[in-house]
Amino acid sequence: MSEPTQTRRDFLRATGATVAAATPLVAAGDVVAAMAGQQAVPTPPAKTFGYAVVGLGGLSLSDILPAFAHTKSSRLTGLVSGSVDKARALAAQYGVPDKGLYSYDTYDRIADNPDIDAVYIVLPNFMHAQYTIRSHKAGKHVLVEKPMANTTKDCDEMIAAAAAARKYLAVAYRLRFEPYTQAMIKMVRDKELGKPKVILCEAGFNTRNPDQWRLKKKEGGGGSMMDIGIYAVNAARYLSGEEPTEVFGMEYSTPGDPRFVEVEETINFQMRFPSGVLANCVSSYGTNLNRFRVHAENGSFEMEPAYSRRALGMRVFRGNVIEQRNLREPDHFAAMMDHLAESAAKGTPPLTDGVDGRNDMRVIEAIYESVKTGRPVKV
Repeated sequence: MSEPTQTRRDFLRATGATVAAATPLVAAGDVVAAMAGQQAVPTPPAKTFGYAVVGLGGLSLSDILPAFAHTKSSRLTGLVSGSVDKARALAAQYGVPDKGLYSYDTYDRIADNPDIDAVYIVLPNFMHAQYTIRSHKAGKHVLVEKPMANTTKDCDEMIAAAAAARKYLAVAYRLRFEPYTQAMIKMVRDKELGKPKVILCEAGFNTRNPDQWRLKKKEGGGGSMMDIGIYAVNAARYLSGEEPTEVFGMEYSTPGDPRFVEVEETINFQMRFPSGVLANCVSSYGTNLNRFRVHAENGSFEMEPAYSRRALGMRVFRGNVIEQRNLREPDHFAAMMDHLAESAAKGTPPLTDGVDGRNDMRVIEAIYESVKTGRPVKV
């Protein structure tokens, strides 16, 4: 199986997501004093939670594999690919032993590898459910890229597989583990600028390659809504702190554009929440959009860029005063992988669990129904 081209990832890198240099892991305890009498550097904490990365496409190469250099408790112990040569080359670079290399045909043998505690599934959307279920049957925790699956039915089956295996299922909503998003959520919860009234979430990029799997209905499950639009859906939910009760959507695709034969280009959609908060959102494959904004009673606050991997920006508007907030920027992927490791160690459910992923899919399916019928849809 060939590895997919990651055009969404290319856009994120272009908007401030610099690629970290790949750094081989160093075995814990391998610390040597430079000369006699010099105090040795303290031994770093052991990385005991092993991950196998499933799918070695653009995101894995640019962000996930390099992120293991920045983790506190997670280590890379397995690679799964349709290309033997690629897997072996990366194994040599990152110190993965031969016993940790698998093809898609030999995948179920991960059950026999005690060094693999969890798998990180980085495959096309339509493969997420299959490999999540197989991973849980193999006795492993799962971190799966978003969207969790192409349908809520698949999400339900994935959640059931995790419960049957007594393992955790987490969805890779990396923004939930970075400080700017956490600060936005806290401002809403604390009503720092009063009660929130309107949320704006804009997520889009200009996709290029008409032959990529994301533009195929079967593989991607839909167009921009299923890919970049999920950032807007998820942000509206976590910024409001509520689940929407009603949605309404409108769609547009450029006539004759070969990219949008099977899937949509742009969807504008609205979400109504129980508290009265309204969200106005857009998802697009035709233009660059990268902002989340909350309008409250006494001002507003926003992130722009909002979902890039680096160089995020946060501003607070109070009357005529604009405040720029600068926060630390950890590796999103490292923090996310360590969170699942901590959840497994403590026996506490992960923050972005399967229910969170399923709730996004419920909203997306309702938006597609609204587009089809031209009417608001209850969620």
